[in-house]
Amino acid sequence: MRSKLIAVAIAAGLGLTSFAASAAPAQNRTAAASSSEVEQLKAQLAALQAKVEELEQRTDAQSDINVSTGQAVEKATNVTTASDKKLAALEKAVNNTTLSGKMFFDFTSIDDKNSDKGKSDKSGIGLDVKRFYLGVDHKFNDIWSANLTTDFNYASSDGQTSVFVKKAYVQGKFDQAAVFRIGSSDMPWIPFVEKYYGFRYVENTITDRLKYGNSADWGLHLGGDIGASKSLNYAVSVVNGNGYKNPGRSKGVDFEGRVGFVPFENMVVGIGGYSGHRGQETENIDAVHTAERGDFMVAYASKDFRLGAEYFTAKNWNNVLSPLADKADGYSVWGSVAVADDVNLFARYDSSKLSKSLDREAKDTYYNAGIEYQVTKGFKLAGVWKHGKVDKSVATPVPPHVQNTKTNEIGVFGEVSF
Repeated sequence: MRSKLIAVAIAAGLGLTSFAASAAPAQNRTAAASSSEVEQLKAQLAALQAKVEELEQRTDAQSDINVSTGQAVEKATNVTTASDKKLAALEKAVNNTTLSGKMFFDFTSIDDKNSDKGKSDKSGIGLDVKRFYLGVDHKFNDIWSANLTTDFNYASSDGQTSVFVKKAYVQGKFDQAAVFRIGSSDMPWIPFVEKYYGFRYVENTITDRLKYGNSADWGLHLGGDIGASKSLNYAVSVVNGNGYKNPGRSKGVDFEGRVGFVPFENMVVGIGGYSGHRGQETENIDAVHTAERGDFMVAYASKDFRLGAEYFTAKNWNNVLSPLADKADGYSVWGSVAVADDVNLFARYDSSKLSKSLDREAKDTYYNAGIEYQVTKGFKLAGVWKHGKVDKSVATPVPPHVQNTKTNEIGVFGEVSF
């Protein structure tokens, strides 16, 4: 456009010059000279017009190139922006997601002997992976998150592997005193005791070992710490009642709750309870009794020293569908002390009466002792000796007598966590 304006201006100038020349007095120029100058000016104008047209063609070509280049740059910019957005979304997802794991294993020799039948097939040497938890946590925002934790185990005495979903929940953390979970999550009591016991990889706590409770179950869970000093904590669960391995529907729900008091750092006093039908009452099967359990624990746990005691009492725990009522109770005492850097000595003693009404001879006695070594962060090994004895009354073979099963186990136990 600019080139056209220049051409018009030049042409106008040349035209005026030609007009002035043709209008000059006859005495200054001859007619032949005037005609020759006009022809020269026309020739110059034609040449100038040709150059202008060539310049216009070049300008148009350059404009096309500029447009194509702009479109390419814009396209590349859009692609880069889209890639950046995808990369940012992926980075956010990775940063808000954590992977964790924990494995309990042992390599031991077991001697399992029944007073009537002799040695059982549980005896022998073998490797067990008692538990392998693999967990994924994802945080949506400052309040909402989700967790999935699988549970793998292998016991050489059973000769089979099993994989379960132990935890699968959505969590809303509205405050440190109000953490709400929907799905399968930790129950109020057993994980609470494990935290202060500290040797779960060696043995379950007493209520877990004797199957008088579940460590996780499907339902609604609420808990948290109260106060700036967190001197009071609580947890309550409304669950199906049959444990995380069986999320089946039942006629009603079970309740478990706990309150913990922390009088000073590392010290805790806990009280808990359970009531329900353990998932055994359905639309077509009515429960005869309600399973109940009461819990108490007092413990101190620091880096170098642990000492604690747990007590439970249960009513009709294994008699929900039976017309016969029964009771059980028991206690566990444990302790550990650091004797060197990364080295701890530990011991535990359990005693339980398994049937106080129907079989007064039914008893369980268990104890262990060992030495633990922290190989590196997230990896522990322990040399352990365990002894267990279970008594019960039997009518056959006659005469009626007390039958007992004694189990001795010695070997290496380990925990790997990350």
